[in-house]
Amino acid sequence: MGDVVNLKRFKKRTERQQSEQQAETNRARFGRTKSERVLDEQRATRASDLLDQHRILDQHRDGEDAS
Repeated sequence: MGDVVNLKRFKKRTERQQSEQQAETNRARFGRTKSERVLDEQRATRASDLLDQHRILDQHRDGEDAS
């Protein structure tokens, strides 16, 4: 025979664990300082700009090859 379990306590314990997991996820997602967010945004912008600067345009696709 199994152990007797109080369902209210079990339900409260599982809700508490789920709440704790959600809080941990939110801390990782939103728990950064403003300077960290700005720095990440600057890095992303810089990387995008560098990628755009190194793009090679194909002149044959631009309609110049009309022969």
